[in-house]
Amino acid sequence: MSMGYTLPSPKNRWVDSMQNVMKILIYLFLSNCTNVLFMCVCVHSSMEICHPKTNITMCPLCDGVCGYWKLSTACGTARASHLFDNPATVFFSVFMALWAAMFMEHWKRRQMRLNYEWDLTGFEDEEVSHSHLHSQGKTVTGKRTVTESSDSDVEKLTFRDRFPAYMTNIVMMLLMVGVTFAIVFGVILYRISTKAALHMSSNPTTRNHVQLTVKTTAAIINLVVILILDEVYGAVARWLTVLEAPKTDKSFEERLIFKTFILKFFNAFTPIIYIAFFRGRLVGRPGRYLYVFESYRMEECAHGGCLMELCIQLSITMLGKQLIQNNLFEIGIPKLKKLIRYIRSKQGAFQEEERQKKLQRYEADHFLEPFAGLTPEYMEMIIQFGFVTLFVASFPLAPLFALLNNIIEIRLDAKKFVSELRRPIAARAKDIGIWYNILRGVAKVAIIINAFVISFTSDFIPRMVYQYMYSPDGSMHGFVNHTLSYFNTSHFEVGRGTMDPLHLGFPVEVCRYKDYREPPWSSTPYEVSKEFWAVLAVRLAFVIIFQNVVMLMNDVVDWLIPDIPKDISLQIHKEKILLVELFMKEEQGKISVAERRAPSTMKENCNRRSNSSTHHTNSDNLDSTPHHTNSTSKF
Repeated sequence: MSMGYTLPSPKNRWVDSMQNVMKILIYLFLSNCTNVLFMCVCVHSSMEICHPKTNITMCPLCDGVCGYWKLSTACGTARASHLFDNPATVFFSVFMALWAAMFMEHWKRRQMRLNYEWDLTGFEDEEVSHSHLHSQGKTVTGKRTVTESSDSDVEKLTFRDRFPAYMTNIVMMLLMVGVTFAIVFGVILYRISTKAALHMSSNPTTRNHVQLTVKTTAAIINLVVILILDEVYGAVARWLTVLEAPKTDKSFEERLIFKTFILKFFNAFTPIIYIAFFRGRLVGRPGRYLYVFESYRMEECAHGGCLMELCIQLSITMLGKQLIQNNLFEIGIPKLKKLIRYIRSKQGAFQEEERQKKLQRYEADHFLEPFAGLTPEYMEMIIQFGFVTLFVASFPLAPLFALLNNIIEIRLDAKKFVSELRRPIAARAKDIGIWYNILRGVAKVAIIINAFVISFTSDFIPRMVYQYMYSPDGSMHGFVNHTLSYFNTSHFEVGRGTMDPLHLGFPVEVCRYKDYREPPWSSTPYEVSKEFWAVLAVRLAFVIIFQNVVMLMNDVVDWLIPDIPKDISLQIHKEKILLVELFMKEEQGKISVAERRAPSTMKENCNRRSNSSTHHTNSDNLDSTPHHTNSTSKF
């Protein structure tokens, strides 16, 4: 599909940009104010952890080198986690879901207005044959069906011809996704081993900041891997699409976009999905932990939950991709390629000035980077839209960072298109094609993911269950103690306990860990308690209710906001009426002309008939006269 340019006047573009910026700023101000109000109201759980009378001894976070620790030392992490894990998260997620629906509706209206202004309301995309079809047909094995035409032989690929390419696509896509999972697993092993190594350090400052060091370095490693694999996946997606040999350019571009989006989506969001939904849930319990390769114990979340770690991963990944990939690469790579062209042109530095004087403008522009299409620009916006909507419950500042990035990137893109790239070839297009369907899909998936983040990653549901089912006075006092289970330290497996049991200055007989399990003195020690099943039932119910309610609200927004602006609809209706009137006038004119020509036509017909009758009479007379003469002479 061709992506066309719509170039309104600078004044209109400036007004539209300022209006959009003001809308986003107002939305950010209101949403963050709401978030702050709720954060100021609900601080009970973090205050309970930070209370000086809190004297809860926690179990070691790793085997051997880690010791027992006091829950009060996690005060800073709990307070930081509460900035994003509070009742405002639910309302903010609902607000963002409605904002995404309104954004899609606003874009449809804007798209319809552009179609009308550029006279594309009746335009249909032309199915242009893909230029690489015949050359790429050689790569597909198998027999081909050749149909003869009057001019030349047309090569047509059957399903049997395309089947090897389809299987190659499926296998390679699964392989690339598997590579992403393998890298995430490698980063998990890095975090586990680095945490154990830092706990063995003799520097007390290093031991006190183990969690922050491991989280930050792991997030940076993930960012570097994501940036590298993005380039690799883009090349792989193009190669797989060429291998399919699509029939038309539109089909080629849609398949390329879909493959690139799938690979880059998994690449960007797989580490985030692991932290949000899997980390801390495949751990086990003290005395029976889950191990990888029988030596690496699966990592746990901090006591404040995985939401803070998820926020760190999201912030580093989003800011890194925007600053490095979307901004620095967009300007640096074209300049680097331009420099390489200068070197290859065998023009010495001393001849540069003379060359610039001799070359015409179009000759100098030849050294610029060719325009490669709008697919990279759209892909940046789609991934950014995913960061803003998919995990906004854990990172409410994502819209603000996206706004700041877009303000900067507008100017960088303007410089790139004006001075670093060749002039693109304009092409007409009535919409953005498959990108709109991807946006709608991301908006729908965002509702489901945010429901699971609120329900399973945050402590919103456990707080509500405790407050309304188990709290003696209906308050949050005692919530932290309610979420901690007991473990008898004598039940540690041999060689799995701490090497320094007197780390706190006294022997520890019972330690606590975050889970809903029976105490060691019950009839079913360490079994899942009934509180676990109650919380799980409420979590699942919340996911179902949240998903259906928000999707229903989105459908209501979709129904209330018309796809076509009223003024455009009225103008199109007037134009249709004018066309009908013009058509009727033309038909009436034809009828009146025909009626005026009718009498003259009748006279001409009469004259023709009289002339023809006279001609026949004269012919008869001529035929009879010679006959009479001959008969007389004979007589």
